[in-house]
Amino acid sequence: MLYAGLRWGIALIALLMTLTATVRAYAADDPKYPNWKGQWNAINPRFGGQAIKYDPTKAWGPAQQAPLTPEYQKVLEDSMADQAKGGLGNYPTARCLPGGMPRMMASPTQEYIVTPETTYIVLGSELRRIFTDGREWVADAEATYDGYSIGRWIDEDGDGRLSVLAVETRGPFKGPRAYDATGLPLHFDNQSVFKERFHLDRKDANILHDEITVIDHALTRPWSVDKTFRRSQTHYPSWGRTSCTEGNNQLVIGSENYFLSAEGMLMPAKKDQPPPDLRYFKQSQK
Repeated sequence: MLYAGLRWGIALIALLMTLTATVRAYAADDPKYPNWKGQWNAINPRFGGQAIKYDPTKAWGPAQQAPLTPEYQKVLEDSMADQAKGGLGNYPTARCLPGGMPRMMASPTQEYIVTPETTYIVLGSELRRIFTDGREWVADAEATYDGYSIGRWIDEDGDGRLSVLAVETRGPFKGPRAYDATGLPLHFDNQSVFKERFHLDRKDANILHDEITVIDHALTRPWSVDKTFRRSQTHYPSWGRTSCTEGNNQLVIGSENYFLSAEGMLMPAKKDQPPPDLRYFKQSQK
């Protein structure tokens, strides 16, 4: 009980320190940080009903016109062909694995929590930490889906206010990762680099820009887009409280993806798909 109480006390102190830093960053006597409070909703036209995509001005998949190498153009084509047969293709997020970078930045609803040392981006069930405390890159960073992000604040206008958050995100990453649900791929070496500039629109302080560039070995050149988000004017905006795993009916056994029926029965996801290996289960006698 003593150790449990100590752990709880340490956690509470850490939380209070974070909240104190957040209040200080937004306090009236420290106006140098921009006001990014509130709920931000992606300005993302729905082409064919699909909202989550890397370039918000284009439809998903091949219509993104990603500058893929021929090898990774084939990865996309094979992914979509497998999906047409009932498979998942190059889209493990369908199994509720994290989308990671850069897909997570297409989240329809976002929240930014700015502190002097760290900027937190809450993206549904995913969380990004952008460190702005002057640290160096970690040589032995753990592989994750979101990567390791270091940022620096810029006073672009020279008026004493910090207006731009410049961020670089490096791996090692976990994978495979895809830009969208078609399986539009990033390189399987998981050595992507992302460079971003976050800033409010000069004409409308309720529009936030994420100018993001992907540098990846599956691309013939860096791929840049401008993601935009509009601040909700709702006094008490609605925040999602569900998890991808709730009601997910995709089930991977070995290297095969199967489907769970509404009754919880295992079903094939593809035509003529063999059942999983049941060697460790006692077979009923017919």
